[in-house]
Amino acid sequence: MSDTSLVIMAAGMGSRFGGIKQLEPVGPSGEIIMDYSIYDALEAGFNKVVFIIRKDLEKDFKEVIGNRIEKLVKVEYVFQELDGLPEGFKKPEGRTKPWGTGQAVLACKGVVKEPFCVINADDYYGKEAFKKIYDFLNQRDKQENEFCMAGFILGNTLSENGTVTRGVCKEEDGLLVDIVETSGIMAEGDHAVAKNNAGEDITIDLNSVVSMNMWGFKPMLFDELEKGFVEFLNQYGTELKKEYLLPEVVGELIQKGSAKVSVLKTSDRWFGVTYKEDKEVVVKSIQALVEEGAYPAKLFA
Repeated sequence: MSDTSLVIMAAGMGSRFGGIKQLEPVGPSGEIIMDYSIYDALEAGFNKVVFIIRKDLEKDFKEVIGNRIEKLVKVEYVFQELDGLPEGFKKPEGRTKPWGTGQAVLACKGVVKEPFCVINADDYYGKEAFKKIYDFLNQRDKQENEFCMAGFILGNTLSENGTVTRGVCKEEDGLLVDIVETSGIMAEGDHAVAKNNAGEDITIDLNSVVSMNMWGFKPMLFDELEKGFVEFLNQYGTELKKEYLLPEVVGELIQKGSAKVSVLKTSDRWFGVTYKEDKEVVVKSIQALVEEGAYPAKLFA
Protein backbone atom coordinates (compact mmCIF):
# COMPACT_ATOMS: atom_id res chain seq x y z
CA MET A 1 0.00 0.00 0.00
CA SER A 2 1.37 3.40 -0.98
CA ASP A 3 1.63 6.12 1.64
CA THR A 4 -1.22 8.56 1.10
CA SER A 5 -2.17 11.31 3.57
CA LEU A 6 -5.45 12.90 4.50
CA VAL A 7 -4.87 16.59 5.30
CA ILE A 8 -7.67 18.19 7.33
CA MET A 9 -7.99 21.98 7.47
CA ALA A 10 -9.26 22.63 11.00
CA ALA A 11 -7.78 26.00 11.94
CA GLY A 12 -10.99 28.03 11.48
CA MET A 13 -13.30 29.05 14.31
CA GLY A 14 -16.55 29.16 12.34
CA SER A 15 -17.52 32.81 12.75
CA ARG A 16 -21.13 32.41 11.59
CA PHE A 17 -21.65 29.31 13.68
CA GLY A 18 -20.07 30.72 16.85
CA GLY A 19 -17.63 28.48 18.70
CA ILE A 20 -15.40 25.70 17.47
CA LYS A 21 -17.87 24.12 15.08
CA GLN A 22 -15.40 21.42 14.03
CA LEU A 23 -15.64 19.91 17.52
CA GLU A 24 -19.46 19.71 17.82
CA PRO A 25 -20.74 16.13 18.36
CA VAL A 26 -23.16 14.94 15.64
CA GLY A 27 -22.98 11.12 15.72
CA PRO A 28 -24.95 8.69 17.94
CA SER A 29 -21.88 8.00 20.10
CA GLY A 30 -20.64 11.60 20.24
CA GLU A 31 -18.72 11.48 16.94
CA ILE A 32 -17.87 14.74 15.19
CA ILE A 33 -18.00 15.26 11.41
CA MET A 34 -14.24 14.74 11.13
CA ASP A 35 -14.59 11.23 12.57
CA TYR A 36 -16.69 10.22 9.57
CA SER A 37 -14.23 11.72 7.08
CA ILE A 38 -11.34 9.90 8.76
CA TYR A 39 -13.32 6.64 8.85
CA ASP A 40 -14.11 6.93 5.12
CA ALA A 41 -10.52 7.86 4.27
CA LEU A 42 -9.05 4.89 6.18
CA GLU A 43 -11.57 2.60 4.49
CA ALA A 44 -10.45 4.00 1.10
CA GLY A 45 -6.77 3.28 1.87
CA PHE A 46 -5.30 6.48 3.34
CA ASN A 47 -2.74 5.69 6.06
CA LYS A 48 -1.78 9.02 7.63
CA VAL A 49 -3.81 11.97 8.94
CA VAL A 50 -2.42 15.50 9.16
CA PHE A 51 -4.42 18.05 11.15
CA ILE A 52 -3.92 21.73 10.35
CA ILE A 53 -4.91 23.59 13.51
CA ARG A 54 -4.12 26.75 15.43
CA LYS A 55 -1.69 26.44 18.31
CA ASP A 56 -4.27 27.78 20.79
CA LEU A 57 -6.73 24.98 19.80
CA GLU A 58 -4.20 22.19 20.28
CA LYS A 59 -5.23 21.06 23.78
CA ASP A 60 -9.00 20.99 23.05
CA PHE A 61 -8.42 19.44 19.66
CA LYS A 62 -6.34 16.57 20.99
CA GLU A 63 -8.85 15.88 23.76
CA VAL A 64 -11.84 15.80 21.42
CA ILE A 65 -10.34 13.90 18.49
CA GLY A 66 -6.57 13.80 18.08
CA ASN A 67 -5.72 11.42 20.93
CA ARG A 68 -8.37 8.93 19.75
CA ILE A 69 -7.27 8.97 16.12
CA GLU A 70 -3.60 8.50 17.05
CA LYS A 71 -4.53 5.00 18.23
CA LEU A 72 -5.77 4.08 14.74
CA VAL A 73 -3.41 5.73 12.28
CA LYS A 74 -0.25 7.83 12.10
CA VAL A 75 -1.14 11.43 13.02
CA GLU A 76 0.80 14.67 12.52
CA TYR A 77 -0.07 18.25 13.50
CA VAL A 78 0.87 21.42 11.69
CA PHE A 79 -0.06 24.92 12.78
CA GLN A 80 -1.56 27.73 10.76
CA GLU A 81 -0.58 30.98 12.44
CA LEU A 82 -0.99 34.63 11.48
CA ASP A 83 2.72 35.22 11.88
CA GLY A 84 3.70 32.08 9.93
CA LEU A 85 5.04 34.18 7.06
CA PRO A 86 8.03 33.88 4.72
CA GLU A 87 11.20 35.78 5.61
CA GLY A 88 10.92 39.52 5.09
CA PHE A 89 7.17 39.75 5.79
CA LYS A 90 5.33 40.51 8.99
CA LYS A 91 1.69 40.48 10.02
CA PRO A 92 0.07 43.89 9.53
CA GLU A 93 -1.12 45.66 12.67
CA GLY A 94 -4.78 44.80 13.31
CA ARG A 95 -4.98 41.65 11.19
CA THR A 96 -6.99 38.93 12.96
CA LYS A 97 -8.27 36.98 9.94
CA PRO A 98 -6.27 33.86 8.96
CA TRP A 99 -4.32 34.07 5.69
CA GLY A 100 -6.54 31.49 3.98
CA THR A 101 -6.55 27.89 2.78
CA GLY A 102 -3.43 28.34 0.62
CA GLN A 103 -1.35 29.24 3.67
CA ALA A 104 -3.02 26.42 5.66
CA VAL A 105 -1.90 23.74 3.20
CA LEU A 106 1.54 25.34 2.81
CA ALA A 107 2.04 24.71 6.55
CA CYS A 108 2.27 20.98 5.67
CA LYS A 109 5.47 21.43 3.67
CA GLY A 110 8.17 19.20 5.14
CA VAL A 111 5.61 17.03 6.94
CA VAL A 112 3.73 15.70 3.90
CA LYS A 113 6.05 14.08 1.37
CA GLU A 114 3.51 11.74 -0.23
CA PRO A 115 0.36 12.23 -2.35
CA PHE A 116 -2.41 13.75 -0.22
CA CYS A 117 -6.08 14.64 -0.10
CA VAL A 118 -7.15 17.98 1.39
CA ILE A 119 -10.55 18.46 3.04
CA ASN A 120 -12.35 20.91 5.32
CA ALA A 121 -12.86 19.76 8.90
CA ASP A 122 -16.54 20.68 9.05
CA ASP A 123 -17.81 19.10 5.82
CA TYR A 124 -19.19 15.59 5.35
CA TYR A 125 -18.18 14.40 1.88
CA GLY A 126 -19.40 10.78 1.64
CA LYS A 127 -17.46 7.61 0.86
CA GLU A 128 -17.34 7.79 -2.94
CA ALA A 129 -15.08 10.85 -3.22
CA PHE A 130 -12.44 9.47 -0.82
CA LYS A 131 -12.22 6.24 -2.80
CA LYS A 132 -11.98 8.04 -6.14
CA ILE A 133 -9.28 10.44 -4.91
CA TYR A 134 -7.26 7.66 -3.27
CA ASP A 135 -7.36 5.59 -6.48
CA PHE A 136 -6.39 8.61 -8.59
CA LEU A 137 -3.42 9.51 -6.37
CA ASN A 138 -2.12 5.96 -6.55
CA GLN A 139 -2.23 5.54 -10.33
CA ARG A 140 1.37 4.97 -11.35
CA ASP A 141 1.00 6.66 -14.74
CA LYS A 142 0.08 10.06 -13.22
CA GLN A 143 2.63 12.88 -13.37
CA GLU A 144 3.62 15.05 -10.38
CA ASN A 145 1.54 17.94 -11.73
CA GLU A 146 -1.63 15.90 -12.24
CA PHE A 147 -4.09 16.70 -9.46
CA CYS A 148 -7.76 15.95 -8.91
CA MET A 149 -10.84 17.48 -7.31
CA ALA A 150 -14.06 15.93 -6.04
CA GLY A 151 -16.90 17.42 -8.09
CA PHE A 152 -20.19 17.61 -6.19
CA ILE A 153 -23.61 18.26 -7.69
CA LEU A 154 -24.71 21.75 -6.57
CA GLY A 155 -28.20 20.54 -5.56
CA ASN A 156 -26.57 18.07 -3.15
CA THR A 157 -24.61 20.79 -1.32
CA LEU A 158 -27.15 23.44 -0.29
CA SER A 159 -28.21 24.45 3.24
CA GLU A 160 -31.87 24.81 4.19
CA ASN A 161 -30.91 27.52 6.66
CA GLY A 162 -29.29 30.19 4.53
CA THR A 163 -27.17 30.90 1.50
CA VAL A 164 -23.86 29.20 0.79
CA THR A 165 -20.70 30.00 -1.17
CA ARG A 166 -19.53 27.41 -3.68
CA GLY A 167 -16.85 27.18 -6.34
CA VAL A 168 -18.87 26.63 -9.52
CA CYS A 169 -16.72 24.63 -11.93
CA LYS A 170 -16.19 24.75 -15.66
CA GLU A 171 -14.76 21.55 -17.11
CA GLU A 172 -13.78 20.15 -20.48
CA ASP A 173 -13.16 16.46 -21.16
CA GLY A 174 -13.11 15.68 -17.45
CA LEU A 175 -10.52 18.37 -16.67
CA LEU A 176 -11.10 21.48 -14.60
CA VAL A 177 -10.87 24.67 -16.68
CA ASP A 178 -12.03 27.28 -14.16
CA ILE A 179 -13.67 27.75 -10.76
CA VAL A 180 -15.89 30.75 -10.15
CA GLU A 181 -16.30 31.43 -6.42
CA THR A 182 -20.01 32.25 -6.17
CA SER A 183 -21.70 33.53 -3.01
CA GLY A 184 -25.30 33.86 -1.84
CA ILE A 185 -26.41 30.59 -3.45
CA MET A 186 -29.81 29.18 -2.50
CA ALA A 187 -32.34 26.86 -4.15
CA GLU A 188 -35.38 28.42 -5.76
CA GLY A 189 -37.72 25.89 -7.35
CA ASP A 190 -35.93 23.86 -10.03
CA HIS A 191 -32.78 26.05 -10.05
CA ALA A 192 -30.51 28.01 -7.73
CA VAL A 193 -30.08 31.77 -7.48
CA ALA A 194 -26.94 33.66 -6.47
CA LYS A 195 -25.03 36.90 -6.93
CA ASN A 196 -22.11 37.39 -9.29
CA ASN A 197 -19.04 39.51 -8.50
CA ALA A 198 -20.85 42.64 -9.67
CA GLY A 199 -23.66 41.92 -7.19
CA GLU A 200 -26.16 41.05 -9.95
CA ASP A 201 -28.66 38.20 -9.58
CA ILE A 202 -27.82 35.07 -11.57
CA THR A 203 -29.42 31.63 -11.92
CA ILE A 204 -27.46 28.39 -11.72
CA ASP A 205 -28.44 24.88 -12.76
CA LEU A 206 -28.84 22.63 -9.71
CA ASN A 207 -26.88 19.95 -11.62
CA SER A 208 -23.82 22.20 -11.93
CA VAL A 209 -20.57 20.71 -10.63
CA VAL A 210 -19.14 22.54 -7.62
CA SER A 211 -15.97 22.31 -5.57
CA MET A 212 -16.26 21.66 -1.82
CA ASN A 213 -12.51 22.13 -1.24
CA MET A 214 -11.78 18.41 -1.51
CA TRP A 215 -8.62 17.95 -3.55
CA GLY A 216 -6.02 15.35 -4.42
CA PHE A 217 -2.47 16.73 -4.74
CA LYS A 218 1.14 15.68 -5.18
CA PRO A 219 3.94 17.22 -3.04
CA MET A 220 5.09 19.46 -5.92
CA LEU A 221 2.14 21.70 -4.96
CA PHE A 222 4.12 22.98 -1.93
CA ASP A 223 6.76 24.75 -4.04
CA GLU A 224 3.99 26.40 -6.06
CA LEU A 225 2.17 27.46 -2.89
CA GLU A 226 5.38 28.89 -1.47
CA LYS A 227 6.12 30.97 -4.58
CA GLY A 228 2.51 32.06 -4.83
CA PHE A 229 2.33 33.12 -1.18
CA VAL A 230 5.31 35.47 -1.60
CA GLU A 231 3.63 37.02 -4.68
CA PHE A 232 0.36 37.30 -2.75
CA LEU A 233 2.06 39.02 0.21
CA ASN A 234 3.91 41.42 -2.06
CA GLN A 235 0.55 42.46 -3.49
CA TYR A 236 -1.85 42.17 -0.54
CA GLY A 237 0.32 41.71 2.57
CA THR A 238 -0.77 44.97 4.19
CA GLU A 239 -4.50 44.22 3.84
CA LEU A 240 -6.43 43.02 6.88
CA LYS A 241 -8.90 40.64 5.24
CA LYS A 242 -7.59 39.43 1.87
CA GLU A 243 -6.98 35.64 1.86
CA TYR A 244 -4.62 33.38 -0.07
CA LEU A 245 -7.09 30.76 -1.27
CA LEU A 246 -6.35 27.24 -2.49
CA PRO A 247 -8.90 27.26 -5.37
CA GLU A 248 -7.39 30.49 -6.70
CA VAL A 249 -3.87 29.00 -6.59
CA VAL A 250 -5.10 25.89 -8.43
CA GLY A 251 -6.91 28.08 -10.96
CA GLU A 252 -3.71 30.00 -11.70
CA LEU A 253 -1.71 26.78 -12.13
CA ILE A 254 -4.31 25.56 -14.64
CA GLN A 255 -4.23 28.88 -16.55
CA LYS A 256 -0.41 28.77 -16.74
CA GLY A 257 -0.47 25.13 -17.89
CA SER A 258 1.55 24.13 -14.81
CA ALA A 259 -1.05 21.62 -13.56
CA LYS A 260 -3.89 19.47 -14.83
CA VAL A 261 -6.83 18.83 -12.51
CA SER A 262 -9.22 15.93 -13.14
CA VAL A 263 -12.79 16.39 -11.92
CA LEU A 264 -13.93 13.22 -10.14
CA LYS A 265 -17.70 13.42 -9.91
CA THR A 266 -19.51 12.14 -6.86
CA SER A 267 -23.24 11.70 -6.38
CA ASP A 268 -22.96 11.65 -2.58
CA ARG A 269 -24.87 14.29 -0.65
CA TRP A 270 -22.71 16.81 1.17
CA PHE A 271 -23.69 18.20 4.51
CA GLY A 272 -21.99 20.47 6.97
CA VAL A 273 -22.50 22.98 9.75
CA THR A 274 -22.47 26.40 8.13
CA TYR A 275 -25.21 27.77 10.39
CA LYS A 276 -26.18 26.76 13.95
CA GLU A 277 -29.49 25.40 12.62
CA ASP A 278 -27.63 23.02 10.28
CA LYS A 279 -26.53 20.86 13.21
CA GLU A 280 -29.94 19.22 13.52
CA VAL A 281 -29.91 18.30 9.80
CA VAL A 282 -26.41 16.80 10.15
CA VAL A 283 -27.41 14.74 13.20
CA LYS A 284 -30.47 13.37 11.37
CA SER A 285 -28.45 12.68 8.20
CA ILE A 286 -25.78 10.74 10.13
CA GLN A 287 -28.47 8.80 12.00
CA ALA A 288 -30.07 7.82 8.66
CA LEU A 289 -26.69 6.62 7.32
CA VAL A 290 -26.17 4.55 10.50
CA GLU A 291 -29.64 3.02 10.09
CA GLU A 292 -28.86 2.19 6.44
CA GLY A 293 -25.73 0.35 7.60
CA ALA A 294 -23.23 2.80 6.04
CA TYR A 295 -21.63 3.32 9.48
CA PRO A 296 -21.64 1.47 12.79
CA ALA A 297 -23.44 3.22 15.68
CA LYS A 298 -20.04 3.59 17.38
CA LEU A 299 -17.48 4.47 14.72
CA PHE A 300 -14.21 3.61 16.42
CA ALA A 301 -15.05 0.98 18.99
